[in-house]
Amino acid sequence: MSARGIGDLWRRPYALLPFPPLFWAGNLLIGRAYAGELPPFGLTFWRWVVASLCILPFVWRELVAKRRDILAHWRLIAAISISGFAGYPILNYVALQTTPAATAAMLNSALPLMVPLFAWIIARDVPSLRTISGIVISFIGVAWIIGQGDIAALASLSVGGGEILVLLAVAGYALYSVLLRYRPRTLSDMAFLAVMSLVTMVLLLPFWIGEEASGRSLPFEPYAVASVLFIGIFASLVGAACWNHCVATLGPTLTGASFHLVAVYSSALAFLLLGEPVRAFHLVGIALILLGFAIAVLPLRMIGFGPARETSAKP
Repeated sequence: MSARGIGDLWRRPYALLPFPPLFWAGNLLIGRAYAGELPPFGLTFWRWVVASLCILPFVWRELVAKRRDILAHWRLIAAISISGFAGYPILNYVALQTTPAATAAMLNSALPLMVPLFAWIIARDVPSLRTISGIVISFIGVAWIIGQGDIAALASLSVGGGEILVLLAVAGYALYSVLLRYRPRTLSDMAFLAVMSLVTMVLLLPFWIGEEASGRSLPFEPYAVASVLFIGIFASLVGAACWNHCVATLGPTLTGASFHLVAVYSSALAFLLLGEPVRAFHLVGIALILLGFAIAVLPLRMIGFGPARETSAKP
């Protein structure tokens, strides 16, 4: 895609919404496939090293020029980095070592429900009935997939230490999504992303060193290098840039509704890459997810409900 095409896409935040869930679905598949080989702190530390190296050459002059603004907001930047860039992936990677993938996927899908809660608590945002309806419909679709067409089967899902870690990770990312509205406006999107990447890398450095000292090293193997590069460039850098931009322009609640697409992408990627079969309950669940996403995000006239004014929470 040309630079002009990327610029046009960047000015259309609704068109950007499907991309972060796609990259994060890839991250989820990597986390599942190599849970025993890729240590959580090492994987998270090096993903932000890669992201920082990719973005710093383009924004370092701005970071130096606006260092006072960065220091003035250090508490907010630290909170955002810890909750979204460090806590969310680490807790998920640790949980995936003991938690069934179905349970982890189900609990991750609570994010679009948690974001409006945090937005209401922190910013007194009241989401529209339409947005909430779309989120709920999508959540039912996710539950249908996890329960394999039998919602009653969800009662058999166990809740233990790993499941609690996933819920904490999801709550952290919901908090991160809401706190983004208070970011320093003097920094460009890319400069702010670079700051968070650097701060996260520094915060994780002692934990990575401790993990290395304990004997859990990130293997220098082709699959590990490819995994870190994909997660660092796409799941971390590109995914976070698109997500942050959508939160800034569309609001955290509406942007959070797109997170249910992770379940759609995960099912498709598992079929294409892992050979997992696609069954009728997958198709029903995916249809519900896409319907809920369309109701929450698309203009009403595009989904057959006639003209209406858009109401979305804006920071």
